[in-house]
Amino acid sequence: MQERINVQPQIAIILGTGLGEMADEISVTKEISYTDIPNFPISTVEGHDGKLIFGTLAGKEVMAMKGRFHYYEGYSMQEVTFPIRVMYELGIKTLFVSNAAGGANTSFHVGDLMIITDHINGFPDNPLRGKNIPTGPRFPDMHFAYDPQLIALADEVTKENSLEGLVKGVYYGTQGPSYETPAEYKAFHTLGGDAIGMSTVPEVIVARHCGIKVFGISVITNMGISDQPEVASHEEVQRAGKEAGQRMKILIKGMLEKM
Repeated sequence: MQERINVQPQIAIILGTGLGEMADEISVTKEISYTDIPNFPISTVEGHDGKLIFGTLAGKEVMAMKGRFHYYEGYSMQEVTFPIRVMYELGIKTLFVSNAAGGANTSFHVGDLMIITDHINGFPDNPLRGKNIPTGPRFPDMHFAYDPQLIALADEVTKENSLEGLVKGVYYGTQGPSYETPAEYKAFHTLGGDAIGMSTVPEVIVARHCGIKVFGISVITNMGISDQPEVASHEEVQRAGKEAGQRMKILIKGMLEKM
């Protein structure tokens, strides 16, 4: 695959639900459909285009996944995280991962961007189960799953650009595809989750196993825990994601400029 792209990006970005417009900021040199990549899964979710994009963003060579894979689509954890293995082989050192999530922290608001400081794996499986792939140790440490230096860099960019609606918290990953009940939101928040979603955790586990640094951010697209919980729909999730996209662009581009 390396000979097909003729570039050597060290930074990758996973563009989640409603956030695909970030790809418009990339000066594209190459696009590859997932269907043209051997062993690559195919995204089945509306709003996920399904292609790898290579080019430059904020002066840095990057690759971006426009559309990701989810455990709830019926894929195994190894299939869901196969793109991370491809990133490792292409020489990626830093991964930016974004997602849409429901708010479980009552201090959050719809449209907030939550910088992920940690996660809780609520999936029924782990992508590292099975024979250890020698990109990392059998028992990788996950204390700094989300890189502290990248989080500090995000704080710097947030302050310099006077960005509003940025919060920090713990992402709780669930298998989906049903949205959580109010009782589940409360339970997951009691366990330490500030935002609930159906992705990211498997990808981050494999990225860290590969020695790739990770910066994660969630768009709070609905509030599942409040006096009047909102009824979630995929359309509302996409809409809220797009509305938060401009702040996301400023943040990520600002971080890339400083790297």
